[in-house]
Amino acid sequence: MMMPADPETDAARLREAMANALAADGVLADPGWRAAVEKVPRHAFVPGFYLPAVERDGQGLTVWEPVTAQLDYGRWLAAAYSDTTLITQFDGDEPDWKDPRVRHGGAPTSSSTLPSLVVRMWADADVREGHTVLEIGTGTGYSTALACERLGSGEVTSIEVDPHRLDQAASALYSLGYTPTLAVADGLYGYWPEAPFDRIVAACSFRAVPPSLLAQVRPGGKILLTLSGWLYGYARVLLTVAKDGTAEGQLLGGTVSFMSARTHAAPAFGNPAHWAAGLPETSWVARHSPERITAATEEAFHMRFLAQCAVPDAQMTTVGDIVHLVDIVTGSAATLTPGKDRWEVREGGPVKLWERIERVLSAYDEAGRPGPETFTLHVCDGEQQLRHPHLPGLPLPRP
Repeated sequence: MMMPADPETDAARLREAMANALAADGVLADPGWRAAVEKVPRHAFVPGFYLPAVERDGQGLTVWEPVTAQLDYGRWLAAAYSDTTLITQFDGDEPDWKDPRVRHGGAPTSSSTLPSLVVRMWADADVREGHTVLEIGTGTGYSTALACERLGSGEVTSIEVDPHRLDQAASALYSLGYTPTLAVADGLYGYWPEAPFDRIVAACSFRAVPPSLLAQVRPGGKILLTLSGWLYGYARVLLTVAKDGTAEGQLLGGTVSFMSARTHAAPAFGNPAHWAAGLPETSWVARHSPERITAATEEAFHMRFLAQCAVPDAQMTTVGDIVHLVDIVTGSAATLTPGKDRWEVREGGPVKLWERIERVLSAYDEAGRPGPETFTLHVCDGEQQLRHPHLPGLPLPRP
């Protein structure tokens, strides 16, 4: 389809439809955020992105199709105003949107987050008029624009680790009249020149709460971030910072995940077969199936994060039917091999990886399978611990 001279008429209609749909889903209960969604043109921030094809390729990899206004105007504009995350970058490599190519597989490293989640993040952080905010992860700049529309550009600081990404976001923001403070910076360290803030909201995930963020929030201020790790377990937490620099807050429900801050991404661990070759021949029968933390359910999503707290340096992969756990920090490893109505466990090294995970799963069951909202994260004197009234504390990795 040819691109019209002025897509704004089509965009305004689609933007209104998206706002109505989000409101019907209960996402836009706050009239201030609804007005922002109705005003900010998302298509201006996503001149190009990738969408997954229906079928995978011969190696089982996802086929990512480039979408631009020049390639398919209708598909581009409809996707821009759908409640969908739009992938804009893989493996840190910026695409040539003048001549984009189909991709096979790859790790997404930048995106335009689905609008419902963007609004939910700002709302969950209790962002209101008069607040100064730090956004970690500018990305395309769409979320930044919503904050500017709601709070005013002077109250918004947004940082991005990728200079090319920030340059594109800045161009889009400035062309629309939004003038927030923008900087190329690592979210792990926040942004001291504009501190202190009333709110910090991170659009990437961290293994633990960065101490710099705690120091850059006014007493009584709040930090909303996603915790993640090398097992790809996720949990969101809203922390309130006290005068003495300590913080605590409850985990939030749902199954939200974000790309890791690049300095917190999982390291390469080599060939699982090499790790398995060094394990003892003796095995024992698992009390819990690994599917308890891998199934596509909300409870498994939650339990994966709890398991990750027990073995924060472990990574997991499945080769054939065998589940491998590898810990490159301690040199520990484990395999789980399926049998008839059972899983056989072999493990070696100083940390008994699956044994630790099973202890957490058993304690979780004995506590009545409590949801994420019943857990509280406490941050004090450099220690970070997840606590529950009926479960032993689970420490997060040292930040």
